[in-house]
Amino acid sequence: MGSKSPEGHRQGPNEPPTGSVAAIINPPKPAAASGLVQGVLDGDDDDEEGDNDDHQNIGTDLKSGSQPNNDGKKRKRKNNEKKKKKTAKGQQTTPPRVPLPSIFHDQRYPEGEIVEYAACNDNLQRTTAEELRHRAAIKNMNDEFLTDYRQAAEVHRQVRQYVQSITKPGVSLSELAHEIETGVRALTGHEGIETGDALKAGLAFPTGLCLNNVAAHWTPNPGAKEVILQHDDVLKIDFGVHVNGRIVDSAFTMASNPVYDNLLTAVKAATNTGLKEAGIDARIDHISGEIQEVMESYEVEINGKVIPVKALRSLTGHNILRYKIHGEKQVPFVRSKTTQRMEEGDVFAIETFGSTGKGYTRDEVGVYGYGLNEHASTAGLHYASAKSLLKTIRENFGTLVFSRRYLEHMGVKNYHLGMRSLISNDIVECYAPLVDVPGSYVAQFEHTRGEQFGIAFNILYNIVNRVKQTLILSPNIIKAQATTKHIISGSYRGNVAYSSYEAESRFGMLVEDV
Repeated sequence: MGSKSPEGHRQGPNEPPTGSVAAIINPPKPAAASGLVQGVLDGDDDDEEGDNDDHQNIGTDLKSGSQPNNDGKKRKRKNNEKKKKKTAKGQQTTPPRVPLPSIFHDQRYPEGEIVEYAACNDNLQRTTAEELRHRAAIKNMNDEFLTDYRQAAEVHRQVRQYVQSITKPGVSLSELAHEIETGVRALTGHEGIETGDALKAGLAFPTGLCLNNVAAHWTPNPGAKEVILQHDDVLKIDFGVHVNGRIVDSAFTMASNPVYDNLLTAVKAATNTGLKEAGIDARIDHISGEIQEVMESYEVEINGKVIPVKALRSLTGHNILRYKIHGEKQVPFVRSKTTQRMEEGDVFAIETFGSTGKGYTRDEVGVYGYGLNEHASTAGLHYASAKSLLKTIRENFGTLVFSRRYLEHMGVKNYHLGMRSLISNDIVECYAPLVDVPGSYVAQFEHTRGEQFGIAFNILYNIVNRVKQTLILSPNIIKAQATTKHIISGSYRGNVAYSSYEAESRFGMLVEDV
């Protein structure tokens, strides 16, 4: 496109070419010399106007034949060199040629306008709800989370080790319960007498001491008849420790008579199988099927009769929530149809029960413990004793299950009437012992396992007090060998595993806890 002619060089259609001489003497300059391009680049238009004035004066002087009028003074020639404007640092040039990293040193580029969705569809809402549930499950899985669990596991290990040494025929079950509960309170440093102290750390639920056909939920109560352990008894010891509401739930079985060894071996192998199959995204129905297959492959001979070991149908493993021993997920010991999976952030009590009886349990007469229903209404509560007892339960136990011994340990008296009122109003739930048919024997083993991305930590509890080690297993770091396949393969699921346990295994390489 041609450049625009100066104002003084324009002529009418019949006018002579007045500027022809000037045009000959001053031939047209190239576009670059005219200042058009340079003026656009530099933004300097003043010098260009001055040049046009000089062109007009020179043309007039030549036409008239006179000399330029300098008024006796030598006219200084203007410097045609253009003054280039400097671009400040951190600013872009025109046209833009400065690389962006030179302007945005911290890589903080301008943000565009953020527009919220006017409406969300059903799929978006469903996905968001799932993500919120997942975030709620893993928000507490931090360094404090692991520290609390490891502390609770170590308390359980030391107390369990001592209890195994004193559990012999002739000992009373109330004495065993006293030793367990006293040890847990001493090692956690919380006696549970002051208001709210039991919620910081201590016992997670009543100590379970179940004999023979009693599968679960039996504990010695104050004033009840004393029960003495016999040589032919099969005793299941189940107690829990919590630190800041992080619960370690573990159980093991002891029997003095070797005739029950196969029963104990079957249940222990089934529990280790459940541990092996557990992990993030593991299907619970698959875990249940594997547990049943292993357990029911065993037989036990009692009094000359061969009896197959049966997995209990009416009890399950379960996930553990903070201050709640039972969550919403269950791990049956038999094949089941469920779409549930283990997820990151879950903590599971993987336990199994094997029986020589029918494999079903029923409620027995008696009281094991009590649990608060936090969502129940208290509108129908009228007795002052019930209101006072409810206040004590909320301040000292919350949603933790407790027993009569725990109330009396705090100095609570005359609580029976108030407790009946709380139970009748569905504010407190009462748990009864669970039993199989008389003459049968039930064994139990239980582990606590948590699922976190890159980490699976297990607290394994076995009855044999031979190896006490802390083992870190990693497929990329350590290739450990053991005589017990289930324990090794069950300690990790493709990542790193933390295990604290006692077992009959011999490992090729052991490392300390990190």
